[in-house]
Amino acid sequence: MNLAVVYSRTNDGINAPQVTIEVHLGNGLPGFSIVGLPELAVKESKDRVRAALLNSNFEFPAKRITVNLAPADIPKDGGRFDLPIALGILAASGQLSEKGLVDYEFIGELSLSGQLRSVKGVLPTAYAASKVKRGIFVPLENADEASLIKDLPVYAANHLLQICSHLGGIEKLLPHISSLKNENIKSSVDLCDVKGQYQARRALEVAAAGGHNLLMVGPPGTGKTMLATRLATILPPMAEDEALESAMIASISDQGFNTKKWGLRPVREPHHTSSGVALVGGGAKVRPGEISLSHNGVLFLDELTEFDRRVLDVLREPLETGKITISRAARQATYPAQFQLVAAMNFCPQGIDCDPSQNNCKCSLEQQRRYRSKISAPFLDRIDLQIEVPRLSREDLHKPATGESSEQVRERVVKARERQIQRQEKANIALSNQEIELYCKLNKQNETLLEQVMDKFKLSARGYHRILKVARTIADLAGSENIQTQHLSEAVSYRSMDRFSR
Repeated sequence: MNLAVVYSRTNDGINAPQVTIEVHLGNGLPGFSIVGLPELAVKESKDRVRAALLNSNFEFPAKRITVNLAPADIPKDGGRFDLPIALGILAASGQLSEKGLVDYEFIGELSLSGQLRSVKGVLPTAYAASKVKRGIFVPLENADEASLIKDLPVYAANHLLQICSHLGGIEKLLPHISSLKNENIKSSVDLCDVKGQYQARRALEVAAAGGHNLLMVGPPGTGKTMLATRLATILPPMAEDEALESAMIASISDQGFNTKKWGLRPVREPHHTSSGVALVGGGAKVRPGEISLSHNGVLFLDELTEFDRRVLDVLREPLETGKITISRAARQATYPAQFQLVAAMNFCPQGIDCDPSQNNCKCSLEQQRRYRSKISAPFLDRIDLQIEVPRLSREDLHKPATGESSEQVRERVVKARERQIQRQEKANIALSNQEIELYCKLNKQNETLLEQVMDKFKLSARGYHRILKVARTIADLAGSENIQTQHLSEAVSYRSMDRFSR
């Protein structure tokens, strides 16, 4: 037998297209070539594979070896093809039966001694393998990650010899049993830690209930960061498909997926020096950015005005569409980006001495205008809730925290989300304009009130629709079928930046 076929997969965004590794041993001068659009790391696998086979006491065939990675028009990168290439050489040279290869897929990098090393992007590969009813062989370090896919036979090994023994029927490997516990991991932070700031706590609850974006404005040290980091603790638990999608994005990223965080909503806090590519994704290999890594979770931008204005404006499209398409000369990738934006900023450049609630700002109107103009109006228009977070008095700081815990608030948030799913099968933030007209109807009195607000603050059509969405969420929290005047008034009160700018 001079030809063998082994199955594996490459990464293309969060997809994992199948790669068929065809190994042919031909006559002629000994040589080893890999074709099929391999990148440098794949080309170098021939040296790793040769040393791994020899150090595992296999014979390396002294023939002309040609390895084809099909289809040839998809780029292949990384060391994940070392294992299937080695198995293909063994099967083509008759040292291993090809019969057992057709039922499995293989990924793994080989050391020179034949040890298996972990690779990135295992979860999308495992998910794709489960769809075609094949088992998968992975390095032991990747076994827990692959086992997140239900009903998928996962076989984990430390060495090439273990896999060959299994395929040869000498010593069978048992399907891997995940060491992950299904217990919900409790967060180390809780909303009850926050002292005072009752309006901000309420706004946080509204944001969580409807999936709305939130901007907090106030002097330093008022608890803006503390509040933002606790939003994830009151969000509804992740559904399994949400957890899987978020985990697959993390799996293909540079830092990889931490299996201990399975089922936890991601919280990302990029520094204000981050570039546009760092936020939305890109690079030569089109990696996901911060907005995709925070998919189904929270993206917290602290010191919002310190971000470059052009960097913030690249978030405008994904805030509307919930996805980002990145195009490069050689590649294109689309990543989901359904994140919840929370941002914090000072009221003016002086910061510590300025508190708009006390009318003691020493900055001129022009200084305030220039400072806030670092945020474009279209970007600000996409933030539903804009609130002031005033400085606490000394008396309030000395008092113990008496607010509700995250668990108590979360119960109300979950009930409000359930009402939304039952009514429209989505959160209020995702309502289209037609659905807003259907589910966010106002009576004549409330229509007149909203028209007055539109005229006074010169709100755009987007601002108009976002007020209606927030009012619908407040009504859901109150268990009301229709939007009442108090719900609309509260929604209007969450537009503080509109009041500052007029």
